[in-house]
Amino acid sequence: MTTLARTLESDKGDIRLSTRKQPFNLLRWFSLISMAVIGTVAVALGSVSTKFVITESVQRDALLTSQFIQAIASAEVRHVSIPNVRTMGEMLDPRKDRDFPDVDPQARADVRGEFLDHIEHLPDVILANIYAPDRMVIWSTNPALMGTTIHADEDLDRAFLNKTPVSASYHDVDKSRMEQKFVTPPEYIFIENYIPLFDADGKTVTAMVEIYKEPKDLISRMERGLVMIWLATALGGGLIYFGLYWIVRRAAILLATQQKQLITNETFVALGEMSSAVAHSLRNPLATIRSSAELALEFDSGPAHKNIKDIINQVDRMSTWVRELLQSLRPLNDDAEPVNLVAALYDSLMAFEQQIAKARVRVVFEPKETPMVMSQQVQLTQILNSLLANALEAMDEDGTLAITLERSHSHDVSVVVSDTGKGMSEEQRNMAFRPFFTTKQGGLGVGLVLVKRIMERFGGAVTLDSREGEGTRVRLLFRLVP
Repeated sequence: MTTLARTLESDKGDIRLSTRKQPFNLLRWFSLISMAVIGTVAVALGSVSTKFVITESVQRDALLTSQFIQAIASAEVRHVSIPNVRTMGEMLDPRKDRDFPDVDPQARADVRGEFLDHIEHLPDVILANIYAPDRMVIWSTNPALMGTTIHADEDLDRAFLNKTPVSASYHDVDKSRMEQKFVTPPEYIFIENYIPLFDADGKTVTAMVEIYKEPKDLISRMERGLVMIWLATALGGGLIYFGLYWIVRRAAILLATQQKQLITNETFVALGEMSSAVAHSLRNPLATIRSSAELALEFDSGPAHKNIKDIINQVDRMSTWVRELLQSLRPLNDDAEPVNLVAALYDSLMAFEQQIAKARVRVVFEPKETPMVMSQQVQLTQILNSLLANALEAMDEDGTLAITLERSHSHDVSVVVSDTGKGMSEEQRNMAFRPFFTTKQGGLGVGLVLVKRIMERFGGAVTLDSREGEGTRVRLLFRLVP
């Protein structure tokens, strides 16, 4: 029964974990939504621009064709001597030749022939028809259409009714339309133009010229224009997307860093409050224990003497832990000031002179410059002392401690502290800057944490590289004094 209950509790816990809401991923959602929005806008703009280019190009070509045909019609009438000057529209229908007895039939035929010859040899024309007001084809470049009456053609009816040119573009031949009987079928897009011709008063449409054109040069230019439009649209959309993505990515990284820093600060505040309470509670008992042990040591020289000394040593050790813990968790509010980095390094080496000599460690430190960095004298000394203490403790006798200065940019300088100690494993390296993690027996694990906090407080950074059996390298990056 107990096993079953534990299984059910475990399943409930798994369900709770699986149903827990995942944190909002700003970058991922922005990528998806912005890509959809920018893509939709880009496609809409490209489509509108494409339609505009095609429509404007077709309308412009239709206007030029209409003006050209009307100019030809006027010119041919003027060049032929006809009494009671007629318009070209009145002369195109052979059925009305008898309606104008005052016009020489030969002159009328010459005018009509010249005009139709011009129409037939217009560039890019694949079919030309001329309609009488009763919708009959009175002339066509396709003889099979002549004499045919066209019914239910909306564009033709609109041109006669509105007395204005009408144009349209097509990609496919409409086999249901009787007038689209091409001798040579169009290859791609073709344009249909209806051009009205008027009587002498300019009020009545006497003939309608229908021109089917396949302007290859215009089509080629339109294709290039469309390619440029879509390339520009894609490039513009891509630039906008990647520009916004870069900004949001930087913002997301900044937010994540600030959130991490906030969590770290809150953790340190909580630990500081707890540690302060515990430390202040421990100080008085530890002082009492040490005083009592020292008093007992004066009155006892027997077998308990060694044990009393151990008590004093352990009390001192605990006091050191309490002091280090309070120091590592206190707020860092000191302002940065110019500090001589080389002088600080020499002072720290002097502080460990006896320990270095005792361990017969060889120190390599030959600075070629004395840079001034932004830090704080007391805290910089604390950083360097912590690193040197770790390096010396990690090495056996006859080790080498190397300190070098490296300049990577004009505004910063790095101090690299290397030792030939036992090094660290990959797991230890990943945990090195976490609070209370230590590889030393009896250590508290706040040294590197404090180093990292102080370096970041003054705009610097710290990195660690270590290999088991090869030693450890710690790099401190400082900002130079401007």
